[in-house]
Amino acid sequence: MQLQLFPKQTLAFTSLATEILYGGAAGGGKSHLMRVAAVAWCIDVPGIQVYIFRRQYGDLFANHMEGPSGFLSLLSEWVEAGYVKINLSDNKIRFWNGSVIHLCHCQHEKDRFKYQGAEIHVLMIDELTHFTDKIYRFLRNRVRLSGLDIPAKYKGLFPRILCGSNPGGVGHTWVKSTFIDPKPELEIYRASDDEGGMLRQYIPAKMSDNPKLAEDDPDYEKRLKGLGDEALVRAMKDGDWNIALGAFFADVWKPGRIILPHFKIPNTWRVDRSFDWGSAKPSATIWWAETDGTEVEIPGRGPFAFPRGSLIAISEDYTWNGKPDEGLRLHSTELARRIKEIEGKLGLSQMIHPGPADNAIYDVQDGKSIASEMEKIGVRWIRSDKSPGSRVNGWDHMRKMLKNAAPTDEEGNALPVEEPGLWVMDNCRHIIRTLPALPRDENKPDDIDTKAEDHIADAARYRVAAPKRSVTSSKLGGT
Repeated sequence: MQLQLFPKQTLAFTSLATEILYGGAAGGGKSHLMRVAAVAWCIDVPGIQVYIFRRQYGDLFANHMEGPSGFLSLLSEWVEAGYVKINLSDNKIRFWNGSVIHLCHCQHEKDRFKYQGAEIHVLMIDELTHFTDKIYRFLRNRVRLSGLDIPAKYKGLFPRILCGSNPGGVGHTWVKSTFIDPKPELEIYRASDDEGGMLRQYIPAKMSDNPKLAEDDPDYEKRLKGLGDEALVRAMKDGDWNIALGAFFADVWKPGRIILPHFKIPNTWRVDRSFDWGSAKPSATIWWAETDGTEVEIPGRGPFAFPRGSLIAISEDYTWNGKPDEGLRLHSTELARRIKEIEGKLGLSQMIHPGPADNAIYDVQDGKSIASEMEKIGVRWIRSDKSPGSRVNGWDHMRKMLKNAAPTDEEGNALPVEEPGLWVMDNCRHIIRTLPALPRDENKPDDIDTKAEDHIADAARYRVAAPKRSVTSSKLGGT
């Protein structure tokens, strides 16, 4: 049996890091690395327990068991010789020395509890962005080491986590913020205790790092280019984590044109805010300026007249604790005071009007509602549109306005802006962080996957979809 790795795969196999994300581009050899590493460590470390995960078992079997480089083929000679037993009834590959490769899946979040008692020496997760942060943190908590005699050449390298993934999917945002954003690629650093405290590293891999693919399938890159969308091609070909493969807004999110430097808002523009409630999950407040055609001076870009009725996100408040999709658990009055404080610092001369909010804040319990408690502090809202079809219609309208903000011809050349669009100031970092990465719902392609970090997108959708009369009426009064 030959266990061959290419240089970039070897770097991941021999790295001193103990929590590794390998990948980025399609065809970088992620799955092959995992299989070879799993087999090599099982041979060298008697009794080691390696757990390989995919979100669904069907994907796990098709990707790791079948084909000329799958486990069935890779280990065939050793199986015939009696050194290895592959038992598909209990999804385990057992080695003569007590080492085991566990073939696992965790389709639903509740499935993570099946591994409550597991002692995982090596955790491998294939396509990490298919998993939620909650599942990953739970499985990482099961990674431990006791009673295992580690050979000298592996001292300090176990327990170990090796993940592989392309950009995109429900977990794109948290994977990017965990592995891609904190440090430069290839740098090894100690994660904080509340992040598991392991030695973390991101090792990017591109198609060029897997010469076997070019040898076996020289036309694969051409098929990637045939995806048709430049952003998707960059994500798959180059492993660009700033582009989420299959993201709902990928084809209309043009950051170079949509993201604006801060500029002075004319006092004739109407300013309001929209809101999505959260406590254990983040709440999201966005302040909007609705344009009236007045020309403005944009730093670095010169004078520009936004079409009347365009929306610009000028500020935001996202109550997270620094971890994707985790809130600060503020109660309604704390949040209202926070909003009032931010509005005091915005430096706007015009009145800030109440805008649409998540209708859940109007639910009454013990004679009180979140909306009524916030109103006591002086923060009022308007009900959002929750009529049948409003969610899908809202997303469609957002896509249209983003497209209007950065129109192009059939060849991708920029065209003048003529219709009301949607822009974002560069201080709105959570809109910029989460909106481009939101994945489509696999079962509802016109909707966003609700398991993703969609709170600030919901706040934006409420505003974009608000009936005209609800956001322009002069009877709304103050804040």
